[in-house]
Amino acid sequence: MFFTLLTLVIICLVTWLFVKWRRVKNYWADRGVPHYPHHPIVGSLTFLQRENPAVWMRKVYNDFKTPYVGMWAFWRPGLVINCPDLARRVLVKDHEVFRNRFLSSGKTDPVGALNLFTVNDPTWSYLRRRLTVLFTAARLRSLQNLIKAKSNDLVLRIKDEMKNENHADLRVLCSDYTTDVIGEAAFGLSSESVRTGDSTMRRVTREFTKFGLHRGLCWSSIFFFPELVDMFRFSLFPKDTLEFLRQVIHKVIEQRGGYDKEVKESRDLLDALLKIKQEAAAEKEDLDQDFLLAQAAIFLLGGFDTSGVTLTWTIYELAWNPHCQEKLYQEVLAAKQKIGDEDFDTNTLAELTYIDCVFKEALRKFPSMGWLDRIASKEYKIDENLTIPEGTVVYVNAVGMQQDPKHFPEPHVYNPDRFLPENERDITPYTFMPFGEGPRGCIGKRFAYQTLRYGLASIILNYEIRALPNTPKPNDVHIEKNGLFLGPDKKLSVEFRHRE
Repeated sequence: MFFTLLTLVIICLVTWLFVKWRRVKNYWADRGVPHYPHHPIVGSLTFLQRENPAVWMRKVYNDFKTPYVGMWAFWRPGLVINCPDLARRVLVKDHEVFRNRFLSSGKTDPVGALNLFTVNDPTWSYLRRRLTVLFTAARLRSLQNLIKAKSNDLVLRIKDEMKNENHADLRVLCSDYTTDVIGEAAFGLSSESVRTGDSTMRRVTREFTKFGLHRGLCWSSIFFFPELVDMFRFSLFPKDTLEFLRQVIHKVIEQRGGYDKEVKESRDLLDALLKIKQEAAAEKEDLDQDFLLAQAAIFLLGGFDTSGVTLTWTIYELAWNPHCQEKLYQEVLAAKQKIGDEDFDTNTLAELTYIDCVFKEALRKFPSMGWLDRIASKEYKIDENLTIPEGTVVYVNAVGMQQDPKHFPEPHVYNPDRFLPENERDITPYTFMPFGEGPRGCIGKRFAYQTLRYGLASIILNYEIRALPNTPKPNDVHIEKNGLFLGPDKKLSVEFRHRE
């Protein structure tokens, strides 16, 4: 009797799963939406740990060439947006419907779940408003001496590498630089990664970018199947590294007088976070230390690697495109001759036109993340043929649009002239979104550009950059598979030569 009952239960369960899978499998076909075939288990996510998600997004764009494409995050239907007008509606016009991200780090990972990148409303709006003070024009100008010093260290580091006849790993070199800038700007903690190749903060950021199988599974779950995070107790950040960073932050705060010492002016990220905590306490709200740690960790992770990889790609592209490099050198040289013995300041670099063009073109080809995820808070009409239900995840395919020849002719050619003022106005809005768009656009965009300008201007003024023989052209570089950012999977190097 027991075995008969068990057999019936199993048959019912299998039948239910089969019926549900058939319904899921036919979800987009029933709605007339183009799509790849549905894998019985992972849906459309067969690419995970095999190729970078941005590479997959680019493939989706090129294979279908339609305004939107159906996909599945396991058994959950999702929609890939390939159209700039739909992107504008999702990110800006109808932002109230798409306020929140789909990605989540779950209840078992409070630090990963509480940061500005992953948290949703109303906490996101509260945090964004409070942290904006760190990125005002006045605040960024106050950091120019720090960034100037680190860019000088970068020039000296390259000189030392040349003496030792080493060809530095560009990603390591650039990440040393961005770690120093962000480490000191955010935490007021001395960091000498560029000079020595190591520092307290660099040990933290180095761990952040190690993507083995387990860490790759953690990030894949957070971005595409958040329910697995709690089930397997995954975390956005390496747990050992977080504990180390927790101790570092606690030590710095104690040196400043402790958590209760009144913060009158926010000098850096830690001051701003302490002030938020104190204001919350005055309103009878309790923000624990994990809340502070979460913001500090994401600011460090979100800044050092994205900026470091952008600088890496830019330097590498300039090595392979000497005419672009010469044009940039002449612009920087003219600015330097104009100020004489004075050092570059933030305003001088911000007035340079071509330096931003070379960064924008690198970001067009290699955006840090190739997509922007949102989740519909209610039923939403995409067009006359399709209405998506509440809870549908939407992915804006930024990398696909940025490499579409319709929007950017010869998209595989590195051509910074696309972003000259007289040409940039002709770019279709919402086809270039390396920092996102709308209210949830990157809060650190101006800080990133300032850091990049100082670093590249210092390099290009002192060194000519040449491609090394037997190294891949930029378009032939393989992209890392386990991570989610669009970074190279192997060492990239160039030859630096002193300018006369």
